[in-house]
Amino acid sequence: EVQLVESGGGLVQAGGSLELSCAASGATFGDYIMAWFRQVPGKEREEISIMSSHGITYYAESAKGRFSISNDNAKSTVYLQMNSLKPEDTAIYYCAAAPAYHDGAFYFPPTNDDFRFWGQGTQVTVSS
Repeated sequence: EVQLVESGGGLVQAGGSLELSCAASGATFGDYIMAWFRQVPGKEREEISIMSSHGITYYAESAKGRFSISNDNAKSTVYLQMNSLKPEDTAIYYCAAAPAYHDGAFYFPPTNDDFRFWGQGTQVTVSS
């Protein structure tokens, strides 16, 4: 089972930057697709970005041009660099992991239902 621990959230002014980190343990990092989601209380969880250990990425429209996902396979860690932050980026940000292989075949992108493992979340607050 994969354990995920996020860090790096906090309070930042609009236009500022933050980098979130998600450290994975308990399984082989390369066997999983890693993703960042966010959720505002009372709203649906939103997928932000996905990355395979090979470096294949996907970004939601809201993240394109401002957010960048990366990983360090040696550290089993995935990052989310967030630039030009806006008040509407305020949310709890979650790291999640989905199996990268289905019946032996690489499967990308995973559906939201494929994400079986979740971190505890880290709060990001952007002030105007």
